[in-house]
Amino acid sequence: MGADDLHEGRDSDLDGVDDLDDLAASARAELVRMIEAGGVWDRDPVWREAFEAVPRHLFVPYYYAGAVSGRQRLWGESPERRTRERWLRGAYADAPLATRMRDGELVSSSSQPSLMAVMLVELEVEDGHNVLEIGAGTGYNAALLAHRLGDDLVTTVDLDPEITESARRHLAAAGHHPVVVTGDGARGVPERGPYDRIIATCTLASIPRAWLAQCRPGARILTPFATGLAALTVRDAEHAEGRFLHTSAYFVPLRGTSRSDPEIPHLGALPVRTREHELFRFLLGLTRGSLDPQEAYALWEREGRPERERYGITVSGDREWAWLDEPTGPYAWPLPV
Repeated sequence: MGADDLHEGRDSDLDGVDDLDDLAASARAELVRMIEAGGVWDRDPVWREAFEAVPRHLFVPYYYAGAVSGRQRLWGESPERRTRERWLRGAYADAPLATRMRDGELVSSSSQPSLMAVMLVELEVEDGHNVLEIGAGTGYNAALLAHRLGDDLVTTVDLDPEITESARRHLAAAGHHPVVVTGDGARGVPERGPYDRIIATCTLASIPRAWLAQCRPGARILTPFATGLAALTVRDAEHAEGRFLHTSAYFVPLRGTSRSDPEIPHLGALPVRTREHELFRFLLGLTRGSLDPQEAYALWEREGRPERERYGITVSGDREWAWLDEPTGPYAWPLPV
């Protein structure tokens, strides 16, 4: 069943549906107020209208709550009203929601709404821009883009046909019909280009050259990378460059790739579960294969425990590298091509 079944009232035992509609509206309004309080939309308040208009609960007809070892599946069609209310409130929490598990592993999720808001603002979309989203997920992010730009200017792609099919259903239930493609996100969707913006909702190990070839000069690519968000400007089909944003970001890897978080050894001066711990792990993830943990820690301390904004990525021809402070500076690490 799709999430729209809640509104159509197919189950005669689902009493109080109107009350749940009211709860959804108030919960969505509260989420919007919470995101707005963080100042996310100061630069581009139009995104507030999208978050107000697009009902997130239609995109998460069920999700998994609780610890990884003991997740509970919450379903919007539960015969128990209390469970339906819990599902609905959770759908509008400012938290990521695990939406698809396979063999105990998370393969798809709905990202934290406040982080989605940050990414959409940082994408720097303008009216008329053609946007490609890598990683369809639930379809919620594509719906936000479609509300802003119109269906014809939004394309979302995912490798998993089950994910794309459910995303189409969710989008249709919310009244949006952007182009949803089943395919390898690393290859882009050339027939829908050229693109002014590309946004990825999965983490990468390198920037696919196919994306650059499908972009207009001056296009912006925003993608999770290591545990950060890289914002690159495309010069042409072989050149792109940009820095990381301040915020941290944790996403599932692009399908067909693998990622394991780097282990941080006991290094005495580095306390566990601190912001410094997180920033050091970002450096390890960014330089994987180039520096061992001891070398990375020595560099990190020597350079004053740098924030993410001091790092960047350059793509030039058949080379791609991450760097600290300057693309041609002393600290540069090759990335896989």
